[in-house]
Amino acid sequence: MSKYIKTLNEYNITLDDQFVSEKVEQIINKNLQDSMKEEVFKKLFSCIDLTSLNNTDNTQQIINFVEKVNRFDQEFPQLDNVAAVCVYPNFTGIVQSHLEVENVKIAAVSAGFPGAQTYTEIKVAETSLTVMDGADEIDIVMNLGNFTAGEFEELTDEISEIKDACREAHLKVILETGTLKTASNIKKAAVLAMYSGADFIKTSTGKTHPAATLEAAYVMCEAIKEYYLKTDKMIGFKAAGGIVTSEDAVKYYCIVKEVLGENWLNKEHFRIGASRLANNLLGDIFGKQINFF
Repeated sequence: MSKYIKTLNEYNITLDDQFVSEKVEQIINKNLQDSMKEEVFKKLFSCIDLTSLNNTDNTQQIINFVEKVNRFDQEFPQLDNVAAVCVYPNFTGIVQSHLEVENVKIAAVSAGFPGAQTYTEIKVAETSLTVMDGADEIDIVMNLGNFTAGEFEELTDEISEIKDACREAHLKVILETGTLKTASNIKKAAVLAMYSGADFIKTSTGKTHPAATLEAAYVMCEAIKEYYLKTDKMIGFKAAGGIVTSEDAVKYYCIVKEVLGENWLNKEHFRIGASRLANNLLGDIFGKQINFF
């Protein structure tokens, strides 16, 4: 038995999809109504990875994007700013040179995002260059080809190499849960990612359908909980892809709160990758339409 199978067998990886759906429904029914309030909206806003990952992104657009984050503290002094700005790796240096506010991290997708189908050496080199340009956080996609083929050694070795290339930067590993489909596959992928050195596990790139789902979030949070009980390491959770309204975001908040607890409800351990969500949360906080971002 390989050490990877042995590791997986230490976790509950045989899951029933219907049971997961029922648990999610119970959690949302129990918590959603009481959580739809300003205090939660503010917390969620502070956990956003404000994202620009368009094929048409250019230098001036990214500068304008960052300058809005810089102005936010002046225009909304009563709120905490977003957790991070997330861009393609070639724009990392632009963000680093223009970001003026404290406590906003620079995040970048890397390592062959979003398909992850390139040479490991290129993934490692791209990650190293992105960190050198100023990235505090690196978002990569797990090699789904290796996962579906059961090539767990190749999968975990590659993530570990990329983690080494991150140096002091945090590594977020995207599972692309919509492609994994089943709760059991998502749980296995989550365990392998954490085993390989992920600081965060993330639902999806937002480039495939379905993207983030509450069911995937529940399974991933359960995996994080089990991993924490075994290792005492707090791995973060990030939901991304299709999270637009305040209610969408609050549902993920409810999952994290119920499964992982209050200690995870901060930007160090909980993120939401989004662009449109920021304005919608601001609108619900202030009771009027806001189009700041």
